[in-house]
Amino acid sequence: MFIYEIQKLIRKKEIKPSEVLEECIKNIEANAKLGAFITLTLDSAMKQAKKQDEMLKTADPEKLPPLFGIPIALKDLIFTKGIRTTGGSLFWKDFIPHEDAFIVKKLRKAGAIFIGKTNMHEIALGVTNNNPHFGPCLNPHDSSRISGGSSGGSAVAVASGMCLAAIGTDTGGSIRIPSALCGVVGFKPTYGRVSLRGIMPLAWHLDHAGPITKCVEDARIVLKVIEGYDSKDPFSIRMRNSKIDGKKTTKIKVAKGVGDFVGKADERILKLVDEFSKELEKLDMKIEMENTDWLKDVAAANGLMTQIEAAAFHRNRLEEKPEWFSEDVRERLIQGKSASGVEYALARHTQSIAKHRFNEFFKVYDLLLLPTVPVIAPPLHGEGAVELSRKLTRFTASFDITGLPAITIPYGKIEGLPVGVQLVAASGRDAFLLKISRIIEQALANQ
Repeated sequence: MFIYEIQKLIRKKEIKPSEVLEECIKNIEANAKLGAFITLTLDSAMKQAKKQDEMLKTADPEKLPPLFGIPIALKDLIFTKGIRTTGGSLFWKDFIPHEDAFIVKKLRKAGAIFIGKTNMHEIALGVTNNNPHFGPCLNPHDSSRISGGSSGGSAVAVASGMCLAAIGTDTGGSIRIPSALCGVVGFKPTYGRVSLRGIMPLAWHLDHAGPITKCVEDARIVLKVIEGYDSKDPFSIRMRNSKIDGKKTTKIKVAKGVGDFVGKADERILKLVDEFSKELEKLDMKIEMENTDWLKDVAAANGLMTQIEAAAFHRNRLEEKPEWFSEDVRERLIQGKSASGVEYALARHTQSIAKHRFNEFFKVYDLLLLPTVPVIAPPLHGEGAVELSRKLTRFTASFDITGLPAITIPYGKIEGLPVGVQLVAASGRDAFLLKISRIIEQALANQ
């Protein structure tokens, strides 16, 4: 089920919100072993759906809010009034917020039905989603493998049909990584486009929030609801609507990342990216090879900033009850705490240089094409979580530190496991990126 399809059926009164929710509940029950949720709110969701059923009888279909009757899940670091919000951590295992996050208020106003809070890597500092406190979140394509993180529960819930969309957060790739490993669309908007007020921070200068959905059009629909300037969020940015020209895909220049940095990915994934670039050429896009080895230092700076800012936010907890953190999270927080001010200053300097370099880069190109992750979903028990964080954020982290909009689109499978390709655009060109991604998605579907 896609949001844009369900929207039409509800407005034609051919399906009721409660029927949509019932289908999601069936999938939740059938896939309970995947561990996608920390807290379910199905009773309140059904009450809301039944209420919407009654409203639908007399409502003007054209005046229904955009997400009326759409079941949505929220990553469990997004504040929900009266509903437990744990951050995947022992520190907040009983925390119940007194107010909704800014984006939750916007989703409620849009008619969304909240079905629960999704599992995540502890405090969002990791990519395995092997949470020791609330259980691991398993890949729906192979339960012996990780879902990816830190928004793993959100990606699994969407991929398994437990909801029609979910909200995740992304500091080094935490929307795009699990989306790629689970075979769904993950969109990270331009930094500041979506308010973070009421969302537990990981790294203030890197955090983003965005949608995980089954298709690009659904991501666009959800983004349109949650975006917008928030005067109470110091990191929120008032953005102009990016111009979407009518030339469709002609004359669009795409830089395909090459070089040693990209070349270290699984050869099978690189082959799929090559095939994907050929599909873009069929759409009259111009593909040029561009060495992206310089992104290695940018990604490393993102990782350093993440650990330092996370250590700053969790400094009291790390000092008072370090044993409450799992081993991998504690290790990374200690590394962040031990880093010097000089190291942080150098990382911020790398951030400034990278932003400038991308400003110049996108004067030449419209899009950058890269793999989303360098490997297929790793086994649940294997490499350490700290090492996997470095590996799986390889191609995603550079666009958190630079704040650029980036999307992962499912493309092919290896050993039965999904692979994602990543497209990146200039700052503020979210609408353009979504439009072109939708055209690509439709072209692939029509083959």
